[in-house]
Amino acid sequence: MAKTWTTDPADALRAGTDFSLAGVDPRSTPGFEGDKRYGAQVLESGREALGEEQEKLFAASRNGGGDSVLLVLQAMDTAGKGGVVRHVVGAVDPQGVAHHAFKAPTEEELAHDFLWRVRKGLPGPGMIGVFDRSHYEDVLIGSVRRLAPPEEIERRYGAIVEFEQELVAQGTTIVKVMLHISSDEQKQRLADRLDRPEKHWKYNPGDLEERLVWDDYQAAYETAIRRTSTEAAPWFVVPADRKWYARVAVQKLLTDALASRPRGWPAAAFDVEVEKARLAVS
Repeated sequence: MAKTWTTDPADALRAGTDFSLAGVDPRSTPGFEGDKRYGAQVLESGREALGEEQEKLFAASRNGGGDSVLLVLQAMDTAGKGGVVRHVVGAVDPQGVAHHAFKAPTEEELAHDFLWRVRKGLPGPGMIGVFDRSHYEDVLIGSVRRLAPPEEIERRYGAIVEFEQELVAQGTTIVKVMLHISSDEQKQRLADRLDRPEKHWKYNPGDLEERLVWDDYQAAYETAIRRTSTEAAPWFVVPADRKWYARVAVQKLLTDALASRPRGWPAAAFDVEVEKARLAVS
């Protein structure tokens, strides 16, 4: 297969402290050469590499390795988080994946600091953790809907940075992805859900209320990304109007994150030749 990426997506999609969300075209395909059909081929061919890296991570944990990977997916509704989980994460062995979708906090969770419930959902050694929405809800919705005072939102930015640095120091590689969809594309996807009876279960009337404060959410995302994109845990903003591109980009980011800590296969804890001989006469 010809060269796919003209620019490493980790460079093309990384957001820094001067990040501008308005400067990202949701229909663009940064760093990628090819169309939708080629993207589907790349996604399919990338399954093997991702699966092998995940298996190495899982195998290492059975031999005392403590590393893990955490994929954080944040986006406006319909941006494609579920599609990424199915088409990217779904390609690996499910026993090595811990998926967690953070909904509105319960009364018990509200009685604790906002990171309390997040810590309980962290991936163990050898696991790929997926946060379908995450601790960032507490600064995004919290800010837009004024569920917490400004000084508390400000405190949470710092708490998040410290929390993620702690995780990285303990052996967790964090891949934070914002799937960036345009308002027009979201409107089309919501209309599609209304037109198709088999999609009605995915439609939430409350999504229209969120569209009324679209600009507020865009500002909240930009601020959160600026404040919490660090060297240890950078943000990657992935244009998501083209679903195929978003999936290919996240697959590449996740595969490269797994490969960033080289792992060989664990050595056998037995004499291989002896076991071959025993098997031959069994």
